[in-house]
Amino acid sequence: MRLLVADAAHGAYAELLTAAAADLQLCVSSDPAELAAWAASCPLWLGPPDLLVGLLRQGFKPDWLQSTWAGITPLLAADLPRDYRLSRASGIFGPLMAEYLLTYVLAHERQLLARLASQAERHWDERLTGSLQGRRMLLVGAGDIASAVAQVFSALGVQVFGVASQARQQAPFAQVVGLSELAEQAAHADYLVNLLPDTPATTNLFDARLLAQLKPSALFINAGRGAAVVDADLIAALEAVQLAGAVLDVCREEPLPPDHPFWSTPHLLLTGHSAAPTLPAPMVQLFLRNLQAYRAGQPLQGEVTFSRGY
Repeated sequence: MRLLVADAAHGAYAELLTAAAADLQLCVSSDPAELAAWAASCPLWLGPPDLLVGLLRQGFKPDWLQSTWAGITPLLAADLPRDYRLSRASGIFGPLMAEYLLTYVLAHERQLLARLASQAERHWDERLTGSLQGRRMLLVGAGDIASAVAQVFSALGVQVFGVASQARQQAPFAQVVGLSELAEQAAHADYLVNLLPDTPATTNLFDARLLAQLKPSALFINAGRGAAVVDADLIAALEAVQLAGAVLDVCREEPLPPDHPFWSTPHLLLTGHSAAPTLPAPMVQLFLRNLQAYRAGQPLQGEVTFSRGY
């Protein structure tokens, strides 16, 4: 069976796949012209949506496409086919996301940037720091990534609450509430974290009305999708000190244009879509599990329902 591997790290993927699945015939590249030359003869595709969407637009279509991203928004465009199997990268980003969030939550509590500024001014900074113990985190989104994050932060003494489409009991969250309760729960959060996918229901979710509910000491982190935040409303909230700070890993337009006001917004840190990168080894393990399910005609891990958008 022929597999098209489209990725800048195609060499690493080829080495891992050759060692684990010698029966696969690999066509590997990151060059669009080479990929187009092979696409029609490869029923299986593996790679990021931004490389593979071009092949779909040229009229090529796989039997199954395994995305190496958790988000598959480019593949959901109205002019693209939907009569093939699509699975997103699922179950491999939780630990990486937990590391990312832990980095910036601890930096916030320990006032890392303020201390760096004090050092630059040769000022001995003796201010007291905060602690994770007893803090309250609200994860907007309660999927596999959020569950992994909740497990890490719960072990560190943080009360972790989740927001999902509907309320439910779900360990290790203290509670998972419905989306209708987001504003009420946000008012109690020390850390408000967006992990939602990009869907019509999540667009502009974090607007002036919601941000006004936050405590002045709260930290907002967006590691989900940029379209969930109303940029102007977040800028206004930070300038008015309605919250203590914000960390944005994702933006509506990436890379962020040089003239975007986010660059100079106070108490805002941009992390350049680096929260949970796709590492070849765990991605290959997920692909191989899904390959076994595909061959057996079984559901795929992370299989996308096109009408739902994830």
